Amino acid sequence: MYQFLSTVIKIAVFSLLVGAGLSLIDISADDILGYVGLSPMALWVYLNLFIDWAIPNMILGAFIVVPVWLIIYLFRPPST
Repeated sequence: MYQFLSTVIKIAVFSLLVGAGLSLIDISADDILGYVGLSPMALWVYLNLFIDWAIPNMILGAFIVVPVWLIIYLFRPPST
């Protein structure tokens, strides 16, 4: 757990530094999105479409994965 939290904090700090650097040279998120042909609203729409697609598929997959994992976990030999 410590390694995971450490990685998350490192990514957050590095993202903050890169964002501050880009802000210093007057580059905004709108500029970058415009360069690739998106607007913030279009990005939001695509994100919502992805979530609407992903969540039902994750639930459907969990109907198979969770019972298989549970059976494997229950029949695994005990560790010492």
